[in-house]
Amino acid sequence: MSATPSTMLEIGTEAPDFTLKSVHGGKLSLSYTEQSKGFVVMFICNHCPYVLHIEDELVKLANEYIAKGIGFIAISSNDVEKYPQDSPEKMAEKEYPFPYLYDETQEVAKAYKAACTPDFFVFDENQKLTYRGQFDESRPKSDKPVTGNDLRNALDAVLEGRSIPEKEQKPSMGCNIKWKPGNEPEYFG
Repeated sequence: MSATPSTMLEIGTEAPDFTLKSVHGGKLSLSYTEQSKGFVVMFICNHCPYVLHIEDELVKLANEYIAKGIGFIAISSNDVEKYPQDSPEKMAEKEYPFPYLYDETQEVAKAYKAACTPDFFVFDENQKLTYRGQFDESRPKSDKPVTGNDLRNALDAVLEGRSIPEKEQKPSMGCNIKWKPGNEPEYFG
């Protein structure tokens, strides 16, 4: 399991729009978040040990903040021909409290400059990026507990209308997005 850091998209970036297939049927676009006080777009997948390591705490955190008016959208962009465990059929087996979408063309991952799973992007109610980075400092096989503190602090800041200094934002770390052959973005090197 090689660790890949997130690219740290520029703060203030407007959330790139998308319309993707939901693994539970239908399609979903960014307009899903219109009534939210802020929202999280996260790139995850089924098989990544970094995602599996935080999964229980992520669900707990999402449930807590959904109740406070924060929207959550999860997207998987992995090449399912090489990683069939990340296919929409397998994704549908997950019982997340948020939509789980499949980015078949990988264009949404490129628009967000996503690099790894998990990769978190927090936007305010005006769809401006306020935080990008790690869930917390815990990693598989580390002695650090999974708390979600970094993401939790970012969401509290959005709800309170304050910003998080960039120097306090640490890149997420995880498995690289499994790009289709010839589809690797320029920023991913």
